[in-house]
Amino acid sequence: MKNHNKALINGYKFYLRVEKGLSDNTVNNYLSDINEFINFDIKNLEDYTEYDVINFLAALQDIGIQNASIARKRSALKSLFEYLADEFERVIVNFSSIPTIRYRRNFPDVLTVKQMIKLLDSIQTKSTLGYRNKAMFELMYACGLRVSEVIDISVHDIYWKEKMIRILGKGSKQRIVPIADISLEYVKTYLHSYRPLLLKTKQSDILFLNKFGDKLSRMGVWKILQKIATDAKIKTHISPHTIRHSFATHLLERGANLRVIQMLLGHESINTTQIYTNIDTKYIIKQHKKYHPRS
Repeated sequence: MKNHNKALINGYKFYLRVEKGLSDNTVNNYLSDINEFINFDIKNLEDYTEYDVINFLAALQDIGIQNASIARKRSALKSLFEYLADEFERVIVNFSSIPTIRYRRNFPDVLTVKQMIKLLDSIQTKSTLGYRNKAMFELMYACGLRVSEVIDISVHDIYWKEKMIRILGKGSKQRIVPIADISLEYVKTYLHSYRPLLLKTKQSDILFLNKFGDKLSRMGVWKILQKIATDAKIKTHISPHTIRHSFATHLLERGANLRVIQMLLGHESINTTQIYTNIDTKYIIKQHKKYHPRS
């Protein structure tokens, strides 16, 4: 299958460069998008249908990728399958059945890797609350967490030996997510050295506490992040969900498997009924460690 597809794509690559006269940069972008699609659901090229393309594009939308990028990927796939249909008359993908991508004015806010590292590195850790903030936002970026998920984390949800964390997501669905080493160290230090100072005489299993030793609120996390972003002089609009979108985008841009990103986020696209079958946990950990900027 791999060699079969490679031969067809090499022919397509020649077609783009020689017959279409496209630049190397444009050709490489097309091929990158096509390889991402093939890795999403590996088949022989002639076995794909429009439903495979729809599922792929829906999965990209599901993790918050901007519509401009999704539209580009749709265009690359349309070009490939039109070429294959003309050359071999055996590849039939009906793009008239595949919705065009509408451009939205309000894109999901995403920080660049440089901006994200700047944001995290700007958090002051000299105070108890400052160290809590550092550990909390490092964890959110390491694991792609929703704000509702991070404020509900229990001290018992972290598997230190395995470097994993259990997350209770939407609809009470649980998932297990790897934690980047640097983020795990911040959480560990916070837990042992700073959390007791917030807890004082109270009893609680909640990991991240406010200054009164109680559970943080969603609004509380939002206000903390706004202050950190302002101090870091990051002008891009930012919210806790920005960190989650950035997590997904950075992994995808660095080459991580789209199915794995969906699992890490706890998403389940309504257009893909068996999107998580046969995904090995060790493979997920390997993908996270290989492609996450903090790993």
